[in-house]
Amino acid sequence: MTFASLLLVVLASLVHATWNLLAKRAAAVGPVFVFAYNLVACVAYAPWVVYLVIAGRGTAWTGVGAAFVLLSALIHLGYSLCLQRGYQVADLSVVYPVARGTGPMLSTIGAFLILGERPSGLGVLGLILVVAGIGLIATQGDLSAFRRPGGQAGVRWGSATGGLIATYTVVDAYAVKTLGIVPVMLDWFSNLLRFFLLSPLVIADPRRALAAMRGYWRFAIGVGLLSPLSYILVLAALGSGAPLSLVAPMREMSMMVGALMGMLILHEKVGPWRLVGCGVLIGGVVFLSAG
Repeated sequence: MTFASLLLVVLASLVHATWNLLAKRAAAVGPVFVFAYNLVACVAYAPWVVYLVIAGRGTAWTGVGAAFVLLSALIHLGYSLCLQRGYQVADLSVVYPVARGTGPMLSTIGAFLILGERPSGLGVLGLILVVAGIGLIATQGDLSAFRRPGGQAGVRWGSATGGLIATYTVVDAYAVKTLGIVPVMLDWFSNLLRFFLLSPLVIADPRRALAAMRGYWRFAIGVGLLSPLSYILVLAALGSGAPLSLVAPMREMSMMVGALMGMLILHEKVGPWRLVGCGVLIGGVVFLSAG
């Protein structure tokens, strides 16, 4: 991986943690907030897409390319709604690292069970560390936390989000690396499709939707600008030749950043065990990549 690709992935991780902080602060709005920041993203990045089309650098659309854009939009929509629901019921410092950590874990388990790949020693160790890290993050060293009301909510929604992360990472990497779709084009058309898919939710009761967004538009603008940027940076790194096997785990450094933001900005009760859990989780992801 070149230094430029490395820089793109590091910057993407920081931007990603930042927009998740903003999404957490607007968790109460729910799906309407997802619609709002998709609207912002479509408007903000439209000039870039128009420029690429005029300059002749847009993708020559094929049936396969269009199918992958549609598939990406559906998976990202599920991811966005799942993540927003997770932030409604649990802390950022739980949902975010669990979501980021379970993606590589589920990908590895799928390779073992579905593709018949033989697990290596490092791969098994990575799985154990990921599970241990998730446990520490969720319980802060107190296993009785799982038995309390809502004690499993953060892990449940974070794990579901992680599964969708693993899925869209593979789909989008294929679209960029194999089909040659320009990253910003893939992300913008995916956002546009999600906008139309969520439109009936707002059209059904526009007054209620506007009322729900009162006071939250600044967060929607932030997420709408930063969310596509973070992912475009990752796709650009992949498009420049960086291997997915290195890019995917390197993105997970954002887990620690997200936990620290939850502690310092949202004043969540993070504590040393949750930070240790993030470190263990990151180590597990690294071992999964090496294995």
